[in-house]
Amino acid sequence: MSSNPLPPAFWDQLPALLPGWVWLVGGGPGDPGLITALGLKALADSDVILHDALIDERLLALAPSAAERIFAGKRAGVKSCKQDEISDTLVTLARAGKRVLRLKGGDPFVFGRGGEEAQALARAGVPFRIVPGITAGIGGAAYAGIPVTHRDTNHAVTFITGHGSDGQLPKLDWNAVARGSETLVFYMGRKFAGEIARLLIAGGRRADEPAAIIANAARPEQQVLVTTLSGLAEAAEKSPALAVMVIGENVKLAKELSWLAKV
Repeated sequence: MSSNPLPPAFWDQLPALLPGWVWLVGGGPGDPGLITALGLKALADSDVILHDALIDERLLALAPSAAERIFAGKRAGVKSCKQDEISDTLVTLARAGKRVLRLKGGDPFVFGRGGEEAQALARAGVPFRIVPGITAGIGGAAYAGIPVTHRDTNHAVTFITGHGSDGQLPKLDWNAVARGSETLVFYMGRKFAGEIARLLIAGGRRADEPAAIIANAARPEQQVLVTTLSGLAEAAEKSPALAVMVIGENVKLAKELSWLAKV
């Protein structure tokens, strides 16, 4: 790193990324300032970085100039790196004595396949550390002025993936999902927004329940479309592909709490 952003007394007490280790680090959603101090430490220590498509270039610029940067992103509907190949690369690099940073958008353990990569490392006997990040379902909603919990609106929140490993809508008990948490947050669900809305309404959710699609969350080009559950499909057609969806009374709070537009 060109300069140390943290006081030396604090920086030196953080664990170091050692040769032969892999750190799976969450880089947060969009805004590079949302990475943790441990994430910054990993960037400073790394010999090689395998990064997702969603990682801001400004974060990669904080790594040593000599650190190798390897694109290892995955996007639904786009030709991407195969998961087995990514895991095998992590193991190979660690066994070669490299200090390996696997830098992922959001949180590696929240719909980020970090669990699969950690399993591969554990089974190969490669030491690793998990560094959580701010997941898009929380951070993206916050940047849209939507708290995922609020005492006046909900006591629970459910995070749901909008498509399974086969690229299709997950085979969930949608009636149970509809009856569950007051607030629902969907990742990667824009493609199936209409079907999701139909299933939730059939399960008992109100058609006029507030809903929002947050695209390019925590980025300069962030776009927030506020609608209703019955209007979710139409709103999704107007939204960029990279989006999370929030359903629940909390969405109404965006009118008062939308702070990013005022910065």
